[in-house]
Amino acid sequence: METSKQAYGSRVSEIAGAMQRMRQTQPDLMSAFAELASAGTANGALSRKTRELIALGIAIADRCDDCIGFHVRTLVKLGATQREIEEVAGTAVYMGGGPSMMYAMHALIAYWEFSG
Repeated sequence: METSKQAYGSRVSEIAGAMQRMRQTQPDLMSAFAELASAGTANGALSRKTRELIALGIAIADRCDDCIGFHVRTLVKLGATQREIEEVAGTAVYMGGGPSMMYAMHALIAYWEFSG
């Protein structure tokens, strides 16, 4: 686990750059993915923030570090608190067990980085 300053900022930037490059060679796929992400996080009966919190919980339970970075960055921009991140992490640990606990800590590390 990378814990140096800007670990998640660098990771998110690197993946976003790779995705941008892939848009050049796979525009239909990347456009469809962007539409899916937009539809999956749009305000509706649930707020965008709530939907992002759910996505973070799934990212923790599924152990997707890059997903954690993207969702935490967005959640900080949407005003999520450390307490909200911790409660989502707790639910993800409940669903995913011990390995999810480790990724819950990754989410907190990302939160501290993006909010600090």
